Parts: sequence; C-alpha cells; structure tokens
Amino acid sequence: MLTRFEVKNFKNFSDTLVFDLGQPNSYEFNEECVVDGIVSKAMIYGQNAVGKSNLGFAMLDITTHVTDKFKSEWNYSNYLNADCKCEYAEFKYHFKLKSGTVVYTYWKSDIETLVYEHLEINGSHYASIDRRKDSQLNISASGTESLRRDLSDSIVSIIPYIKNNTVLDRNVDNSCFGEFLGFVEGMLFFRSLEANNYIGYEQGSTKIDADIIEKGNTKNFENFLIKAGVDCRLEEVHGDEKPYLVFAFADRRIRFFEIASQGTRALALFYYWLQRLKEDNTKVSFVFIDEFDAFYHHALSTVMVELLKEIKPQVILTTHNTSIMTNDLLRPDCYFFIRKNGIQSLSDSTQKELREAHNIEKMYKAGAFND
Repeated sequence: MLTRFEVKNFKNFSDTLVFDLGQPNSYEFNEECVVDGIVSKAMIYGQNAVGKSNLGFAMLDITTHVTDKFKSEWNYSNYLNADCKCEYAEFKYHFKLKSGTVVYTYWKSDIETLVYEHLEINGSHYASIDRRKDSQLNISASGTESLRRDLSDSIVSIIPYIKNNTVLDRNVDNSCFGEFLGFVEGMLFFRSLEANNYIGYEQGSTKIDADIIEKGNTKNFENFLIKAGVDCRLEEVHGDEKPYLVFAFADRRIRFFEIASQGTRALALFYYWLQRLKEDNTKVSFVFIDEFDAFYHHALSTVMVELLKEIKPQVILTTHNTSIMTNDLLRPDCYFFIRKNGIQSLSDSTQKELREAHNIEKMYKAGAFND
C-alpha cells in the first residue's frame, strides 16, 4: 500500500505537502480501516480550492509515465505552481509491499517531461537518472548487466524502460519492483462532477449500462438503486448496437441515461467501478474518489462508505459532508483535513485524546481541530 506521499510545485501546492498514511494511532474500533499499520480507508475534508482534487491528480500523476493508461482529455495545462519560480514539480511515493519497501522520487517540468528519477527498493539504490546532467541510467538491479545505459535518444521513464527491456533475476528486490509496477497499474481516480472522468487502471471507454449488462449484473444494479432510494424497474434492450438499460414503466420503456437524475447517474458510475473493486481477484490497488457523495443524501453517503470499507484496495475519499464525520464509520486517524499549509489527520490536529464516544463532527464545527 501507499504509506506516504509528498508533492511540491504542482498546481496549487507551492510548498511541500506531505500526506502520511503510515502513522495511525492505536484505536480499538473500526480496525479494518488500518491494515498492517497503514491507513487503508481515508476521508479528506477541506475548503473549496484548497487542493482536494489536485491532491488526487498529484497522487495519480505516477500513472502518466509508469503506465500507458493516462487519459489525455484531463487538463494539465497549468501543471507547475504559478507562484513558484521552481522549474520542476517534485513527487515522492513511499510504498509498503509484500516483498519490502519502495521509495520512488521524480521531478517533471510538465506532464510529459521527466528530468529526474530515483528508485529505492528495500533501502538500497535500484535505478536513477538525472537528465539535467546527462542521460546515463544508473542501475543496480540484478539482471540488467546488458541493459543499455545511454538514454539520450529516449524520453521514456526508466521504470517502463527497465520493465520492457530486461528479464530480471529472481530475487527479493526484483520481486518488489514487480509488485511496485502492479500497484501503480492498479491505481484509479474517478469522479462524476461534470462527466464520467477517470485516471488509471483501464484504457478506452465503456458504456456504463452496457458493461453492467455484459457482466450479468442488471438485476443486482436494480436492487442497488432501490436500496439507495431509487424506486425503479430496469430492463435490457439488445439490438444491433451495444445493449443498453431502460427504465420500464407500465406502457413505456425509456433509456436509463435519458431520464436518470444526476444523483442516479453518479450511483451508476459508482456501481460501475464497484463491480471491479469488489472482485476477489481485483487488480485495483488504490482508488481516489473525488467528491464521492456530491449528489447523495447523507444517509446514502453512509451506505457508500460502508460498501467501500468492505473492499481490498486502499481508498481515499474527498467530501464536504460533515454528517459522515463519525466514529461509527471510520476513526480519527482516518479523517484528514487539507489546508494551505499541509494535511493532517483529525487525531493529529488536537492534543485532546479522542475516544470512540466523542462526537467528532460537533467538535469539528466548534473549531476543536483548527490550526
């Protein structure tokens, strides 16, 4: 899992922002939200324009060059912080995996241009390059002895370069490198504020209702909507084009997305991804859901969090909904507040000992966690 993330000079983050998921407290409730000493389910609060969405973009930036799943319609025209005179955005990821630990640092001048990379595995140098000085790959990995070091004619990241051009020896560090690649391949960001947008995990586009039908989940989806408060009956339509869902009324059939409300569309998107997140063999490792409950009633938001607590991947949510800021759902070290000067868990934002019985929403509204 991801244990710590650092970013600097990216979008609104002029100074280094540290998001530490590896320092939980010893609460004895909602213990499933912390796995192996790492926060597995987290919720982020913050004022408008403070950087909640940008934090998601920053955390998924790694997928833009380590994987081939970057979606070009996302707007990265203002990549560097406008107030900072630095020429590069800096990113640093700390991972704890089955075979050990990985620390990956890189700098970029824009979304496509890497100028520096350094990969450390199990506390030792694994591979690095500093294109500000030269284009020589410095690599310590076993099995790369014949790998070409001069990358002057290549702009590719050293991570896919190593992956695609070597057969690495079997050892712990190389296994850890493979697990690192698998984790990044499985990172996902999605939201449905304006459209069905996502970063990572999959390529291409799939119609949501066609995907539900093809997976044989139409009735399950109908029950999901009913449980969420949408009184409906769904039917499938098969023809020359891809199959699609319709709302079935007494005498009429109307396409699902022609009349579905924004909230119902958001539920459909959530269900689309939930199908993948709940699979026993899911390849999703990490999911960042921005404004996950923007169109939900607070009671429905609670249901969504409960569903996400049951899945294996590490989950980061952003929201403005304080009614779900409760120890019944998560715990104080899983709620985070992002401000201009950084991001802290609720438990680290006060010297008061927080207990399960505390009404943390009431404390929050009373200013107990202000700087």
